[in-house]
Amino acid sequence: MVISMFYQSTRGQIADVTGAAAIAGGLARDGGLFVPDAFPLLPPGAVETLASMRYDGRAVRIMSPFLDDFDAGELSDFARAAYCPGGFDDAGAAPVRRLTGGDFFLELWHGPTCAFKDMALQIMPRLMTAAMQKTGDTRGVCVLVATSGDTGKAALEGFRGVPRTKIMVFYPRDGVSSVQKLQMTTQEGDNVNVVAVEGNFDDAQTGVKRIFADDGFCERLASRGLFLSSANSINWGRLLPQIVYYASAYCDLVSGGHISRGERVNFCVPTGNFGNILAGYYAKKMGLPIGKLICASNRNDVLTQFINTGVYDRNREFFPTISPSMDILVSSNLERLLYELSDRDGTAVSAYMDTLARDGVYTVGERARELISAGFACGSCSDGEARRTIADTFERYGYLLDPHTAVAYNVLARYRERTGDAAPAVVVSTASPYKFCDSVLDALGRVPDAAGADLVGALVEVSGVPAPEPIAALKDGRERFTRSVPLGGMLRAVEEFCG
Repeated sequence: MVISMFYQSTRGQIADVTGAAAIAGGLARDGGLFVPDAFPLLPPGAVETLASMRYDGRAVRIMSPFLDDFDAGELSDFARAAYCPGGFDDAGAAPVRRLTGGDFFLELWHGPTCAFKDMALQIMPRLMTAAMQKTGDTRGVCVLVATSGDTGKAALEGFRGVPRTKIMVFYPRDGVSSVQKLQMTTQEGDNVNVVAVEGNFDDAQTGVKRIFADDGFCERLASRGLFLSSANSINWGRLLPQIVYYASAYCDLVSGGHISRGERVNFCVPTGNFGNILAGYYAKKMGLPIGKLICASNRNDVLTQFINTGVYDRNREFFPTISPSMDILVSSNLERLLYELSDRDGTAVSAYMDTLARDGVYTVGERARELISAGFACGSCSDGEARRTIADTFERYGYLLDPHTAVAYNVLARYRERTGDAAPAVVVSTASPYKFCDSVLDALGRVPDAAGADLVGALVEVSGVPAPEPIAALKDGRERFTRSVPLGGMLRAVEEFCG
């Protein structure tokens, strides 16, 4: 097999890594993130070809050029297994719903954990186990995950029972919804573990990165026949499948007669760690006709500030919000965008990251700011505005939004008012509203008078919208994981789990 696609680190010290090695390793040893040497362009007629396929076929066509050390047959098997009707409650896996006029919603929450992370984490474990075989690594892998709510459950479900793997998830003790917490703490499987962290998501994410960088611990793991990897979007195997749903949405708009082939479409993306919107940026680099990528933030609007000013500053107050999956001040995937904005200069990216670690702030140059403005727009939304958007959208259209999607829809409306840009726009809908029952009930004017899984029935009663089966089934779940540790206890918890 001739391999033509290799990967390099955003910090410039690691290069010529195969796709399999990048996925198996997760994080580059110099602390950077793996990126492909190039972005293959979509061939002529790609939209028509992709439009005629099911979602799993689209996934294979988009991912294959990036993973030429995997053959098409095995990628097809992985995609069929990942996106089969038994795992997703919609035959299209990621359907596009038209709300009104040029407003569309890309529903990414029809998978087994009812959040967009399923789109990647149903196929990633298959890619990782195959990658381990391809690299000849006979060790087991311990997958570490820091989650702001949705990644944790999706990763647990994806890796449950996968041979030669253990998975350990850390979540902020007071920073996820009650349903998100139940989804994780009731997780079944012998190779899984879930621990609450006494801090916010940034603290948990920083703790996981420190564990990866602890050479002594990695050596002790190796002596036990284990190595560390990640299921967060710092892993290329998590990010690559997310490119697919941008292409899939565009094809559905064309085949549905909503747009003409070649017509530009805007995407509005609620994001905190920047991975979701970065996948759209990569789809655009491949030639997908995307106009603006509109970055939607909640009150923790560090990304909005960066896009507007070129200054990334995490030295600010952290606010818990009703959209907790976006409560993030250190956006790991922004490093990959910086790499492109810096003409792929790893030394420059390392300097930015060193400055961020030392001072908590960095500023990009004028050329980078121009490139950001050309491709991105942004906006932020308060909790009150998100609640009003949920209520108004349900009252006018009978369409129920979760708080994160509400943030994006609010930001899109204000972007259009501000710019006059009336181009068709897709709101990337990231989670079922039933993952955030208390906040959605509150937005609809009903004071939540229950907790946990009992809230699900209350929202069904108020909205008349059926709850997804995986969430409805939580009422019968048994809570298995109740441990909470301080930040300094994360490493010991991993050591105990790994034996």
